[in-house]
Amino acid sequence: MYFIDVILPIPLKQAFTYSVNKDEAAFLKQGMRVAIPFGKSKVYTGIVYQVHDQPPVGYETKSIDHILDENPIITPLQLKHWEWLAAYYMCSLGEVIKAALPSAFLLESETIIKLSSRNFQDEESLSDDEFVLYEALQHQSSLHINDARAILDRKNIVSIIQKLLDKNIIEVEETVYEQYVPKMKRYIKLAPKYTSEEKLRELLDSLTRAHKQREVLMHFFMLNTKTKKPISSTALQKKSEASAATLKALIDKGILEEYYVQQDRVEFSGEASSEIKTLNEAQIKAYGEIKSSFETNDVVLLHGVTSSGKTEIYVRLIEEVIATGKQVLYMLPEIALTTQLITRLQKYFGERISVYHSKFSVNERVEVWKNVLSEKPKSQIIIGARSSLFLPFKNLGLIIVDEEHEPSFKQYSPAPRYNARDSAIVLANLHKAKLLMGSATPSLESYHNAKTGKFGLVTLKKRFG
Repeated sequence: MYFIDVILPIPLKQAFTYSVNKDEAAFLKQGMRVAIPFGKSKVYTGIVYQVHDQPPVGYETKSIDHILDENPIITPLQLKHWEWLAAYYMCSLGEVIKAALPSAFLLESETIIKLSSRNFQDEESLSDDEFVLYEALQHQSSLHINDARAILDRKNIVSIIQKLLDKNIIEVEETVYEQYVPKMKRYIKLAPKYTSEEKLRELLDSLTRAHKQREVLMHFFMLNTKTKKPISSTALQKKSEASAATLKALIDKGILEEYYVQQDRVEFSGEASSEIKTLNEAQIKAYGEIKSSFETNDVVLLHGVTSSGKTEIYVRLIEEVIATGKQVLYMLPEIALTTQLITRLQKYFGERISVYHSKFSVNERVEVWKNVLSEKPKSQIIIGARSSLFLPFKNLGLIIVDEEHEPSFKQYSPAPRYNARDSAIVLANLHKAKLLMGSATPSLESYHNAKTGKFGLVTLKKRFG
């Protein structure tokens, strides 16, 4: 018999043990997700903490429902960081997981009631509320708990549902919905049977009366010759000015075939990267001092007056780190995450930048998460607000915390009530990375740490320009 300890996204400090078979135990790894039953009818998404063969004492284990991942979505270093967060900020690891993971990774569980397969006859034995629900289920195949609550106009209907369950009149089931849906782009290709010249000539002859279809086909060949890339249905319709019906007719006839390719929602649409600006004398001096300070300090505070050109120094440091193949996290308070700044950085680094913050949709955040996890070039540099420190970095070389004094780096509610700046210091330490803080008005604690030698200190007093 094999077992797994699972962390649930709930405010309980202990892990929960579930039984798995030999094959599941061999497949499962720390950081993978499993759907598990919890209590009488709930289903949660749990994170595998460890696989072992020691049965728990005092209770019989349940089996898992599903394995949700082929590979871990959380790295061992992430779990170490989250354990530190839970201990330092006095909350459960489950609460950290709930805050850290995009909600699409945590499956939703909805309780649904439906009539049981048993034929019920004794309607007179039902109370008024029980009968109303029973009657509603005669006309609908199933009801959500919220629907039942609305029908009876009562908040607490658990006892009524429990009585119907006890009488075997209804059944309760849990339906789990996977929220994340990959964005699929539709492409068009020529059916394989028309690849020969002879068959192609016959095809064009057969379409002499179907002018619109023939025109679409001709535009398809033009695009195919011009781009040498897969042709999307949107591009073909736009070029040929054809309707969706005309395109569908060609697909139905088996002349064209459609296929779908998963596409990232977050894409770089700017120009290729441009050259980094030349630093002025004061910036060159500060840059040199930061590099020198990093030789003896893991954390350095850059105290630069407003408009002193701190960003240009950050850019130079980022360029140096990504040249070694490592990842960079550039953290800013929400208020500073402006389109202008992102555009400015994209001019330097092109499509190697991804942005991660709460204004993005859940699906977009999931895609950034997966890109960081697989170390894709498009996510080598992450610009983000405080939640970006939860991303699954594997090869982090530098963290920049700009405007480190800003109170929006602190989360006050719900748990974990953490300071992203301080948590980033621990994250950098785990990755053996360097951390640079920047501010025109440093926080009292950061300035004290810098003045007493705990952090390195570099000043930039001259305005840029």
